[in-house]
Amino acid sequence: MNYSWDWLIYFKPSVTGEGLYGAMLLTGLGWTLLISLLSWTLALALGTLFGVARTLPQRWVRWPSAAYVHCFRNTPLLVQLFLWFYVLPELLPVDWGNAIKQMNPTLNQFLTVVLCLTLYSAAKCAEQIRAGIESIAAGQRAAGLALGLSTGGIYRHVILPQAFRIIIPPLTSDFMNVFKNSAVALTIGLMELTGQSRQLSEFSAQPFESFLAATVIYMLVTLLVVWLMHVIEARSRLPGMVGSH
Repeated sequence: MNYSWDWLIYFKPSVTGEGLYGAMLLTGLGWTLLISLLSWTLALALGTLFGVARTLPQRWVRWPSAAYVHCFRNTPLLVQLFLWFYVLPELLPVDWGNAIKQMNPTLNQFLTVVLCLTLYSAAKCAEQIRAGIESIAAGQRAAGLALGLSTGGIYRHVILPQAFRIIIPPLTSDFMNVFKNSAVALTIGLMELTGQSRQLSEFSAQPFESFLAATVIYMLVTLLVVWLMHVIEARSRLPGMVGSH
């Protein structure tokens, strides 16, 4: 069977009256970027806390942090999303569960995806932070203590600034994973980029054009992220550090 290509499909109005098909893709891209940026920012902050906790001498701090990282890293993302979206409202007190169920559906889906991606990505980010911290020479911690810095001051002024410079490449990969993993939002009804491309395919009967456009958009965004993080890495690199060239 011959397939009829239609590269002008993006400029045609949707059969549902939602506007042009191309505008639908851009709306989906907006949701994808919003989910990715917010989730990665929160994951970086939370992952830093857990990563630091994993390097502290106190066991009562290290062990819960290790348990969190282990649980969230070794459970499929899709399973976690379904637990947050379908199971959590049933486990909460009745009033709380009903409030979640009666929330605006799009807002509910958005908050659930952000929560899920944040906790899932923070576990991986924590391991990157821990590895970066442990790559710093132990003598620097001792030097900070000799200068009268507290443990918090040593991490803030000595260890973390260097650790972040070292782990910029893996953090770049983490962001791209968050960006790609945002596609799971489709499974609970949030029409991000993948969801919109699927709708375009179903409404227009042009699956190749629909998913090819989504593929190109994903590739362009990831290339932009790689370039931006490469610039940040080059400008923040310190001579002689691990990961420097």
